[in-house]
Amino acid sequence: MKTIEGGVTAAAGYQAIGIAAGIKKGKKDMAMLYSQVPCRVAGTFTTNVVKAAPVKWDSEIVHGAGMARAVVMNSGIANACTGKEGMDCCEETAKAAGERLGIPREQVLVASTGVIGQQLPMELIKKGIDTMVPMLSESLGAGTLAAEAIMTTDTVKKEVAVQVELGGVTVTVGGMSKGSGMIHPNMCTMLAFITTDAAISRELLQKALGEDVKDTYNMISVDGDTSTNDTCLLFANGLAGNPEMTEENEDYRKFCQALHYVNTWLAKHMAADGEGASALFEVKVVGAQSKEQAVTLSKSVITSSLVKTAICGHDANWGRILCAMGYSGASFDPERVDLYFESSAGKLKIIENGVATGYSEEKATEILSQKEIRALIDVKMGQAEATAWGCDLTHEYVNINADYRS
Repeated sequence: MKTIEGGVTAAAGYQAIGIAAGIKKGKKDMAMLYSQVPCRVAGTFTTNVVKAAPVKWDSEIVHGAGMARAVVMNSGIANACTGKEGMDCCEETAKAAGERLGIPREQVLVASTGVIGQQLPMELIKKGIDTMVPMLSESLGAGTLAAEAIMTTDTVKKEVAVQVELGGVTVTVGGMSKGSGMIHPNMCTMLAFITTDAAISRELLQKALGEDVKDTYNMISVDGDTSTNDTCLLFANGLAGNPEMTEENEDYRKFCQALHYVNTWLAKHMAADGEGASALFEVKVVGAQSKEQAVTLSKSVITSSLVKTAICGHDANWGRILCAMGYSGASFDPERVDLYFESSAGKLKIIENGVATGYSEEKATEILSQKEIRALIDVKMGQAEATAWGCDLTHEYVNINADYRS
């Protein structure tokens, strides 16, 4: 497997574009992704009981026919809590795109992100579709424009692509995502679109995505809020020409590794780009009795506001980490826990068997002052492990969300 340049247009047969349609003043706010041939599509969606209209529309297609060729995306307005009119907007958007692309509206997915409760400006959406269709391109630059257009409070675009050899054929997996705030497992306030030219059965495609989100998107948190719009879609058009994967063989395993790389990369970059964040904070729990225990402990630490503010202040306040582990609901012996902090500035053992090691506060501060920080926690109970990603909690997070609608 090798990393290559690009995102959703890196795989064969995919076109994209992103434009400023006028939903957000002076910013790109609409994007389109299109496959030259029908795709098998898999998806995972928000666990929030309050689901946005696009989530409902896409769920019906993914869990119904499971075939699609296009996605119309907008940022600025979430089309959530919009009632029947919101669902009508999804249908109207799909119909308009289908007519312009010459495909059935049932093969057009929709995705929205932004302010909850507002209705979509359909005249702008339709004009945006009319503008985008003739601009669709296979170029890597067009994929980048799409990645930029789905950003809300994101500060950087997020796109990645890899290649892997399956059955003697080079297969590409590429993706883009957005997400910066209202991010919390399971899933997060995120839109993620993954494309591949691999030939794979619909059943294995959904299995690969469904299992991988558990260790990627479901392991990130920024602020503890689970969004109404979380959507991750995985498209496979088969244009690479590899022997179709219909069983869990070596090719399927290699495909899953490529998918995992893309999803992990996107998940980590969303966590690092958390609203107001100054650092990516990774928590890895090892020596756990079970995967479930490791997941619970790592998530509890990554979501603790007190831990996140300590990271913001470059403060090795390890008691907050033990505290977060203690109320997680997972059983462990705090008197056996070892904790390390590490970054590009080095690695330091902070506690051993639940007691401070007499570490240097100055060195700890240096380690915690870097852009990427890891807490490694060994609970010494078994062989299982899990990793979660988050970010520090800063004053800027409050500023961004206090002014979000104004």
